[in-house]
Amino acid sequence: MRFLFQTSDSIIPLILRIGLGIIIFAHGAQKMLGIWGGSGPSKTVANWQIWFDLSPTVTWLVIIGEFFSPILLIAGFLTRVGAFIISVIIIGAVLLVHRGQFYMNWYMEANRSEGFEFHILILTVTLCLMVAGGGKFSIDRKMALRSITKRS
Repeated sequence: MRFLFQTSDSIIPLILRIGLGIIIFAHGAQKMLGIWGGSGPSKTVANWQIWFDLSPTVTWLVIIGEFFSPILLIAGFLTRVGAFIISVIIIGAVLLVHRGQFYMNWYMEANRSEGFEFHILILTVTLCLMVAGGGKFSIDRKMALRSITKRS
């Protein structure tokens, strides 16, 4: 368990987790709350069952993971767990939806899906956070320091 909280006092993980947290939270809020052009949970579950043949359980796990994992990242609490959950969701998105193209569909060409270049960037950031932890101003760091203090 100690490994989950160990981290440095570096500002780099802070920057990565705040940036990634904002981006993924926006996507999760679309699905969970139906805001910012999102369809909300009931339509997401129904659509994903039709489009991807995903069970409602799997879709709900994605919605919950995409909504709450970024909150963990922004707070710096269980950063490695939040980053891992996001990476699993992103790998699933690539395999189900985005694997046919590399580049994003910047010009909104008809009959062409989004590529997975953005997903590689997200996976790179999640990997960095899984290795480094939460960094400066993270709850993980405070918990790790508290654990060290209790042992002394």
